[in-house]
Amino acid sequence: MTSSASASPAPLPASREVRLRLAGTTRYGRTARRIDGAWWPRSDDLAEELTGLLGVLPRAWGRISSVLVHGGSWPDCPAQLVVSGQTVHVGHNDSPSAPHTVCLVAPGRGRYDLLVVPPATAQAEAGRLMEQAVTQDA
Repeated sequence: MTSSASASPAPLPASREVRLRLAGTTRYGRTARRIDGAWWPRSDDLAEELTGLLGVLPRAWGRISSVLVHGGSWPDCPAQLVVSGQTVHVGHNDSPSAPHTVCLVAPGRGRYDLLVVPPATAQAEAGRLMEQAVTQDA
């Protein structure tokens, strides 16, 4: 499943649609999951890929002010990005416990963790991983 920003003036070209699957909310309200969704970027250009991702997240998540990525997965990790006129701080870690995740922080709203499917993953495998990520704790 792909997601595109509904408020954007024109849809993204099909080749640049953000490949994102989000977990639904549980009966307890907010997603009570370890992973809130799965993201399959098209390249390892973090600045371009994050700009697209942040543009299609649910409004209910609030404004993302910080992003934490695994340093080994993204060769060029900018310290900050400007997305829709707002600065987003980007940090990285090298924790072996979360090499394929991205953590998004929205002040006053919470933290959202997405599984990152590596860009070179075959479509069938990526689909399986994304489905598993959003249903594993359902």
